[in-house]
Amino acid sequence: MFRVRWPEWKALEGAKRETAMDEAVAALAGMGEHSALVSLYGHKGDLMLIHFRPDFEALSEAEWAVRKLRFWEYCEPTTSYVSVVELGLYESTGKVYSALSEKGIAPHSEEWKAEIQATIERQRTAMAPRLYPQVPQTKYVCFYPMDRKRGEDKNWYSLPLEDRARMMHEHGMIGRRYAGDVRQIISGSIGFDDWEWGVDLFADDALVFKKLIYEMRFDPVSAIYAQFGAFYVGLRKRVEDLRGYLNV
Repeated sequence: MFRVRWPEWKALEGAKRETAMDEAVAALAGMGEHSALVSLYGHKGDLMLIHFRPDFEALSEAEWAVRKLRFWEYCEPTTSYVSVVELGLYESTGKVYSALSEKGIAPHSEEWKAEIQATIERQRTAMAPRLYPQVPQTKYVCFYPMDRKRGEDKNWYSLPLEDRARMMHEHGMIGRRYAGDVRQIISGSIGFDDWEWGVDLFADDALVFKKLIYEMRFDPVSAIYAQFGAFYVGLRKRVEDLRGYLNV
């Protein structure tokens, strides 16, 4: 997320401004459907760039491609977020643990680790389209980071796996009711950023964000165990729209 330093941009000589815009449009267009340009609402920034990449090396290349642009000299980053797309697999994880226990395989033994790794590989192959998505082609985008509470009174991580799985299943059922109206992509950021998860919501009706998040507030996973960061809402733009946005 970043804002444009408008006084400096407006003061730039017209031909140089055009050159900078041409370069930016060409660079962003070349990134294809795994990147997106968003015009942000409110004071938290002017624009947001979303980059989905298969690994951290490709993500770094995308970031540096933007930082090298002439236009970037007239931008001021306001915040950023780094995370990895992940799937909620509480139910299947519980089944795997139970099956290994029934076989008498000791937790964290070499055999246990091998079975878990084999399961992960099978899931990674089966879930590849969800793990490596394109940025959905919707009109609006909402992003926010979140944590699970881990204080002395309420600590998500001290709950048994079975309890967490049950609550996450009930939580997920709310989201499923909005499946035709909103696309949700969850990314994990423990060790990568200041929060534990990032939530990306994509929809053609911005009011769906409010309805979905409000309904989830009454669910125990959110009402009791969740903490939320800042919300960013914006309008998806075609890369070519950047010219009109920056034209002064």
